[in-house]
Amino acid sequence: MAVTATRNGAPAARTRRRISLTPYLFLLPHMLFFAVFVFYPLFRGLWISFQNYDFLRPEQAQFIGLDNYAALFRAGSTKFNEFWNAMKVTVQFVLLSVPFLVLIPLGLALLLNTRVKGANAFRAIYFAPWVLSAAVISLIWWWIFQSQGGLLNYYLKEIGLPTPRWLSTMPYAMWTIVIATVWWTMGYNMIILLAALQEIPPELYEAAAIDGAGRWSVFRSITMPMLRPVMIFILTMTIIASFNLLAQPMMMTRGDPRLSTGGGATQPVMYRIFDEGFVRPFQGSAAAMSFIVAAIMIGFSYANNLILRRRGEG
Repeated sequence: MAVTATRNGAPAARTRRRISLTPYLFLLPHMLFFAVFVFYPLFRGLWISFQNYDFLRPEQAQFIGLDNYAALFRAGSTKFNEFWNAMKVTVQFVLLSVPFLVLIPLGLALLLNTRVKGANAFRAIYFAPWVLSAAVISLIWWWIFQSQGGLLNYYLKEIGLPTPRWLSTMPYAMWTIVIATVWWTMGYNMIILLAALQEIPPELYEAAAIDGAGRWSVFRSITMPMLRPVMIFILTMTIIASFNLLAQPMMMTRGDPRLSTGGGATQPVMYRIFDEGFVRPFQGSAAAMSFIVAAIMIGFSYANNLILRRRGEG
């Protein structure tokens, strides 16, 4: 046993620190699932991105190095046009949808942050669309916006107004996807913001009322600073979710209308990756697209958190 001297010179036993395996045994099942369903697909996808790979004929896969990545940055090539057009469509969707997915839930949360009778029923109503699947939401809004027999065009025709081709012409097609997405997902953000509002100490509002502060001053000086961490979370997660747009354009517009340069005016990058990997199929190129998008999102999320936190500290 190792010994060490005490302050008065007398030797004292130094016990060795024992490492308990119990916490690691509890974590082991999760780590196994994580390794099978996250680590293995991640590294397998990275390896496929360096190959000319077809999942129908895996034995004919050929290692081509960075060719799949280079094709996506070779200006003028078909893959370059299709991929970066899809990125442009995705960024456009993010810019159109994210402000509504933050401001509308914030407004609803402020309105429902009350103890009046019936508030819980309205909370449930606004949150209800979130529990539906993307396929159900897409079919509902496809039926509303379709040109022939759609609910919206039926009533527009009845009152003598024009009946646009909502799902196949721009800018209507993009706005139909934005409307469907906002209606579907705003309840989730609303619930998070509502929970954050209820955690704000009421003493702050009482002190502001005693000082004679108006509603706008209270909102600007108390509510928003207290909501800043939650707002950073919601903004980051909403942008990431918007970048993962797939089901709505796939089922509502099929990426149309088509563009002469390649791709579609409502085909986001996830739809482009799906089409590249499972319709053509070019799994190597699709995997390369996926890792480029992942790198962009990691960089954006880091920059977004850094900027917002610095503003909060300032």
